[in-house]
Amino acid sequence: MDTDKQRNLSASNIDEVLFSERESVGEMVLNRPQALNALTQNMVLLMQDQLEKWSNDSRISMILIRGAPRGEKMVPFCSGGDLRSIYEHRNDPNKTFASIFYAQEYRLNSYINKYPKPYMSIIDGIVMGGGVGVSIHGSHRIMSERSVFAMPETGIGLFPDVGGTYFLSRLPGSIGLYIGLTSARLTASDCLNLGIATHFISSNRIDEFTNAINSCDLQQDTTSKLEEIISYHESVPESAPILQYTDQIDRCFSARCVEEIFSNLEKEKSEWAIETIKILQTKSPTSLKLTFRQLTTLGHLNLRDALNMEYRMAVRCNFSKDWFEGIRAVIIDKDFAPEWYPAEIAEVDHELIDEYFKAPRCGDMRFDSS
Repeated sequence: MDTDKQRNLSASNIDEVLFSERESVGEMVLNRPQALNALTQNMVLLMQDQLEKWSNDSRISMILIRGAPRGEKMVPFCSGGDLRSIYEHRNDPNKTFASIFYAQEYRLNSYINKYPKPYMSIIDGIVMGGGVGVSIHGSHRIMSERSVFAMPETGIGLFPDVGGTYFLSRLPGSIGLYIGLTSARLTASDCLNLGIATHFISSNRIDEFTNAINSCDLQQDTTSKLEEIISYHESVPESAPILQYTDQIDRCFSARCVEEIFSNLEKEKSEWAIETIKILQTKSPTSLKLTFRQLTTLGHLNLRDALNMEYRMAVRCNFSKDWFEGIRAVIIDKDFAPEWYPAEIAEVDHELIDEYFKAPRCGDMRFDSS
């Protein structure tokens, strides 16, 4: 392969995902910068197809995925799934589009987790929801001081999906539950400390780092060569802000129910606790109850089983008022004033939450044989 010339595999420069090969690296660029590189159904299918081709291509030794920049200073990785398209299909009585999209997205998450070659995400900006799903399950997750991580689903009437059941429940103490319920935004330092990120590289060295990878022959000793390049470019970030709250998080979120979390926070009386109460009060009460059940009872599942359970939950969310109301308030109208139903946590029926975990009429999702 020509080491000086990049082979562009995309049909045009306006494709939603740009695929290229340089040396022994297969690169994917999420290319919807004006939408913060939110994942469409088309992007999910394109990535799945190309990753399958590269997995069997002996010339390709690793995968690198990054987001297209939006202007000179903003480099979003991926802000999540394309919720606008799901909203546009809200009047379909069977909610077919959304159900198919979830299955395709979760199947991709599972495939990345089992990918036979190093899979490196360059997260030099925002990563949320669906963006987490196409990065956290890979082998290498590079963050910079510009990185912002969040699982914002309870604020739009959903729950932390794309494997959140699996990776949030494995974080230390009650931090995973805290992140899932509050949609807390984490820095790269937080993510590195918690294991969400694997390495930290300053943003002013990201281009130098990716150029070093793209110009290196990784056909042999791939892992050791990668680690050598990473070691040369990585640095130690500032201390993780979340560490100052871990004791309070564990005291307040180690609870038997959502109501008890509120009670614990009220007893805590700290500035952090007061602010956390205010944040939780903006979330969908149904989503809070659903997420609590998800993260406190399903953490033992492997990733594939967790994704299948999330598929059940997501399909059921298609028929709830809060899911589309949340999208309307945050994505469509941007008034950030959702009208949740029910509006109070005490009004959320336990039997209703039970329904989210039952197999849907369309059946459980199917994975390939990998």
